[in-house]
Amino acid sequence: MLEPFAASRCLTLGVELELQLVSTYDYDLVPVAHDLLRVLDQQGFKGDVKLEITDSMIEVATGICKDYAEAAEQLAALREGLLRAARRLDIGICGGGVHPFQHWSERRISEGPRYKQLNDLYGYLAKQFTVFGQHVHIGCPGPDEALLLLHGLSRYIPHLIALSASSPYVQGADTGFDSARLNSIFAFPLAGRAPFTLTWAEFQDYFAKMARTGVVNSMKDFYWDIRPKPEFGTIEVRVMDTPLTVTRAAQLAALIQTLARWLMIEKPFRPAEDDYLVYTFNRFQACRFGLDGVWVDPASGEQLSLGDEVARLITRIGHHAVELGSDAAIAELAANARARRNDARWLREHHANDPLLAELVRQQCLVWADA
Repeated sequence: MLEPFAASRCLTLGVELELQLVSTYDYDLVPVAHDLLRVLDQQGFKGDVKLEITDSMIEVATGICKDYAEAAEQLAALREGLLRAARRLDIGICGGGVHPFQHWSERRISEGPRYKQLNDLYGYLAKQFTVFGQHVHIGCPGPDEALLLLHGLSRYIPHLIALSASSPYVQGADTGFDSARLNSIFAFPLAGRAPFTLTWAEFQDYFAKMARTGVVNSMKDFYWDIRPKPEFGTIEVRVMDTPLTVTRAAQLAALIQTLARWLMIEKPFRPAEDDYLVYTFNRFQACRFGLDGVWVDPASGEQLSLGDEVARLITRIGHHAVELGSDAAIAELAANARARRNDARWLREHHANDPLLAELVRQQCLVWADA
């Protein structure tokens, strides 16, 4: 059932991070999510922490934040609480979009009716869904505005993928992709892009048709790159790999909030179905080559380097970042884009210095802990 679109404060943001739970013995994933939640409860932890589809991962979420500073503060507090509990269990916690050498067949599905249903429906894909992403919610003044923002932001999905990419290794091998995680998401039948509807009435008609087929029951059944979340009054951007640091996660959230403000206030273009002609190509380039990829402007057809285009875009919207207090945060993203530096490059550079992937995961734990 499609819920009514709730009231929310425009341009507020919320951040969700899926995190890896690893053994400090061999740095493989370890099935301790339930134990971690138990210890957090014993320690009086007040943050939002949930199970995920397999029990070697958890999801943490901020509350509703007004800006970058508040999101960064809440993410840092979540990190510190998780680290205290992790020390009790002698486990490590880290970011990164995919664990570099875990094998999907060794994963265990978490307890709960929804996870059982997903396992029954998707088979081995459910265990292969042990990948780790960042989701960002942006508050919208109404449902029609949410859909306009959704399709406007879709033009910049490659930018967000390239900046956040942190999953070059899968099952012990370098895939050649900066974000291999998204290949796992693409395998699901209801992944990809949202249908091109610009009014909530049109979207309700689409949802009703899908519900009549029995394919979907709620918005949770869609794994779109961006989807509306009517129960929160937000749109949810879902394409980012989990960064290696909470600082980078907050910076990416700030960029999305800044883009949203620019799109809502200046309305630089009217979204159109033809924008999606190059969507899959641009998305692939970002996943495969990161900031070295090619971006095709859907309006002009001009081909640009993604790194240069990201830096140019951030300069263009910088005055909105000043209003939001996030200009320094997204300026750092622009500098990384110009230098072609993302977390995938960091991982490859560290692996080149030490070929043991277990050591790479240990380094990921250290950098996530800000040690």
